[in-house]
Amino acid sequence: MSSASTTRRGVSAAITTVLAVTLGAGALSLPAAAAPLSAAVAAEAGTQNAPVAYPTNAFSFRAAGKTGFLTQGWEGGTRPVFKWTRFADGSATTIDAAVADSTASDVVMTGQGQTLRRSLVVKLHDMADGGRTVTIDLRPLNGVYVRAVSRDTVLAEVTKADGSVELRLVTRAGDTVTQRKVDGIPSGASTITSTPARDGSVLVDYYLRSGTPATWRTEYAVVDLAAAKVVSTHETAGSYSGQGEYSALSATHLAWTGDEGKYYTVDRATGVESVLDFDLYEGERMAVGLLGPWAMYGTPATLAGDGTGDTRPLIPFTTKSLTSGESFKLLDYVNTAKPGPDGTLLVRGGTVEQGEGLYRIALCADGKPAAELVASTGQPTKLLHLGPQIPHTFDLVAPIPLKWQLSRENADVDLRITHRAAGKSFSKKLHLHSESAGSPYYYGDNVFGITWAEIAAESQMGKDAEVGTYDWSFTATPQNGVGPAVEASGSFTAAKGLSTPHDVNWNGTPDLLARDAQGVLWRADTKYDATKKTLVAFYEPNRIGGGWQAYDRIETVGGIGAGSADFVARDKGGVLWLYDVTGNGHGASFAARKSIGGGWNTYTQITGGSDLNGDGRADLVATDKAGALWLYKNTGNLSAPFAKRQKIGNGGWGVYNQITATGNIGGAAAGDLVARDKAGVLWLYLGKGDGTFAARKQIGGGWNAYTDTIGIGDANNDGRPDLYAYGPGNTGYFYAGTGDYRKPFAGRVSSPALTEGPAYNHVS
Repeated sequence: MSSASTTRRGVSAAITTVLAVTLGAGALSLPAAAAPLSAAVAAEAGTQNAPVAYPTNAFSFRAAGKTGFLTQGWEGGTRPVFKWTRFADGSATTIDAAVADSTASDVVMTGQGQTLRRSLVVKLHDMADGGRTVTIDLRPLNGVYVRAVSRDTVLAEVTKADGSVELRLVTRAGDTVTQRKVDGIPSGASTITSTPARDGSVLVDYYLRSGTPATWRTEYAVVDLAAAKVVSTHETAGSYSGQGEYSALSATHLAWTGDEGKYYTVDRATGVESVLDFDLYEGERMAVGLLGPWAMYGTPATLAGDGTGDTRPLIPFTTKSLTSGESFKLLDYVNTAKPGPDGTLLVRGGTVEQGEGLYRIALCADGKPAAELVASTGQPTKLLHLGPQIPHTFDLVAPIPLKWQLSRENADVDLRITHRAAGKSFSKKLHLHSESAGSPYYYGDNVFGITWAEIAAESQMGKDAEVGTYDWSFTATPQNGVGPAVEASGSFTAAKGLSTPHDVNWNGTPDLLARDAQGVLWRADTKYDATKKTLVAFYEPNRIGGGWQAYDRIETVGGIGAGSADFVARDKGGVLWLYDVTGNGHGASFAARKSIGGGWNTYTQITGGSDLNGDGRADLVATDKAGALWLYKNTGNLSAPFAKRQKIGNGGWGVYNQITATGNIGGAAAGDLVARDKAGVLWLYLGKGDGTFAARKQIGGGWNAYTDTIGIGDANNDGRPDLYAYGPGNTGYFYAGTGDYRKPFAGRVSSPALTEGPAYNHVS
C-alpha cells in the first residue's frame, strides 16, 4: 500500500536557514546562517577511451563518481583496503579506512567504526579535488551517520534527550559546523537509512511502530535536501531498511525491494505503487536501480556462486519501462549496483560478450538505457574450459584422478569416457560445489575430476580397466544460467603399474623434499599453474620430521616398482638408506628406513629418477671420486632395490659438481642426464636406452646460480619432463621440457613453489 503527500516541492537553490544547536563544552560555534550545499563536482578533462583495469583482488565495488570508482579488498584477509581508481588513466589511490560509503559522486565517505553507523567521526574525501578531506564529528550531537550528501554535508540521525529522533543535515565549512533539522520525519523513526543524493533529493527509509498489538512497519520518505523537508511519504509492506542499498529514486519514480524478491515502484506524480514479484528465497532481495522511468533489477550474486551448488538460474540485470512495459537485459548478471553521477548507474557484473568488470548504465539518445564497460577485470563471464590435467600416460591403478579445469566451479558436468578400441564407455553427471564437504568431484581452484576407482565402482568399463587409448568429452552447464554451456573433448593413453618420478603422495603432481637449517625435512606438494606457466605450491609444506642433518645427500629416485616416488638418503658414515613411501592420493606415509649398504661416501654425486635402460623403472647413477660414472638398475624389489653396480663412464665425470636425472627430455630412446661443470655450464647426456649415453651437448651457462637442480617429472602434463632449480636467497625457477635435444628447456620462469617459507639448505 502506498500513500503520497499532496504536494511536491522543487529543489531549492540553496539552504537558507539553519537550526542552531548548542553542542556543549568545547564544541565549535555555529553561525546564524549556513553555507549552501556544495555544487556537483566537475568531471575531469578529457574522456575515457577504453576500459581501465579493475583492481585485482577487489572484494567489492563500493562507489563511483565522474572521475573514478572505489573498490574494497582485504589485506591479510582481515583488514579492508579501499582503492579509488581513475577512469582517465587507471591509476589508483589507497584510502585508509575501516568502512566507506558512496555519495554517487567523486566524494567518498570513510570512517573507522565497525559499521557505517558506528563511525561517529566521518571523513568526506573529494577525489576530484586531490582527495581534499572534510572531517565531521557527530559525537557532540549524539548522532549517528546516515549518508553523505555532498563534499561537506552528511545526514545524521540524532537522538534527543527525551529519546525522540531527528534527521539532520550536518555541514562543516572551515572550523564551523552547522546543522539543520529535516522536517517531516516522525519522532518515533528508528534506524534511518538513505540512498545517495539524486537531483537534490534522497529517499530515506526507517522503521515505525504502531497498532495494537504494536508491530513494526517500514516507511519511505523523499527528502528535498535544499528545503530540508520531506515532500512525500510511502508506507509499504514486506520491506526493511538496508543502508539505502536496496532502494532508488529518479525524477519520476521511486523503487525498493522487499522480502522474498518483491520489487516495489512508485510513480512520484500519482503516488501509485506497483509490485513485481520474483520467485526468490525468504530474505533475498533484488539489486535496485532507476534511470528516469526505467526500473532495473537482477539477482545480486557472485559469478562463481555461493559454493552450495544452488542450481536456480539468476535473474539477469534487466531494465523495464514503468510507462510502456518494455523490458530487456542489460547484463548477464549483477553483483552490485550503485547510483552514479549525472543520473547514471554503475554496476559490477558481467556480459558474455565483454566479460567481467564495472559497467556504466546511462540513457541513450533514444531514451533507453544501455550498458558500457568502463573497467575490466580481464576475466570471462561465460564458462570456459581451461584445459585437462591428465598425466600424459595415465595409470589405471593409481589414486590419481583424471582432472579438468574450468573458469569457475558452479557447473554441472556431463562426462563421458570411452575406450577407443573396445568401445566400452562410462557416463556420469558431476554436480560441482565447494561448500562444507562439497562435491566429491571438485578439487578446488575450479578443477573437477574423477578417479578410476570411482569409474570402476560404477561401470563395467572401469572394472575391466583395459590399457590403451581413451576418448573423453563433457558438456559443462553453468548452474546459475549465466552464459552458454561449454563442450570439450580429448584423449589419453592408459597403462598399469607406472612408477612416478617425483610424486611422493601419488596425487598426480610433483613433490619437492626440502631440508631447513634446523634439520627438518619438508614435503612440498606442487602443481602447475597454466596461467602463470610455472610451478606453484599446492598446499602448505608438510613436515616429515627432524634430524635430517644426519644426511649429506637426499635424493628422490622414483618408485621402486610401481606407485609413489621413494627416496634415498646417505648418512655421513657413507651408509645409504631407502625410504619406502606409500602415497594415497592425499598424503604420504613413510616406512622405517632400510639400509642399502655402506661405502657410498666414495661417490661425489648421486641422482635418480630416470629410466636409463628402458625397463620402465627409474634407476640410480653416481659419480665416484675418480670421475667414473656408475649405474644402479632398479630391481623393483624393496628388499634389494638396486642391482649390482655397472660402470657406464670410465672417467671425466669428476669435472661436474652436480648431475641430475631428468627423464627423457631430449626426445631420444630413454632417460637422460644433465651435468653442471665447475664453470656453471650445463651439459645434456642423451640416454641410449642401454644405460649408456651419447656424446654430451652443451645446454648453456650460468647454472652455478643454483644450489639444486631437480628433475621433477612432467609437471605441466605435456608428456615431457621438466626441471626445477633452487638457488641462494630462497629463489626458485621452473624450466619446462621441450622434448628437443637441441634446446631441451624453455626459458626459465620464476617459481614460488618453495620461496614462501624459510630458506632451505638442500632440495631434492
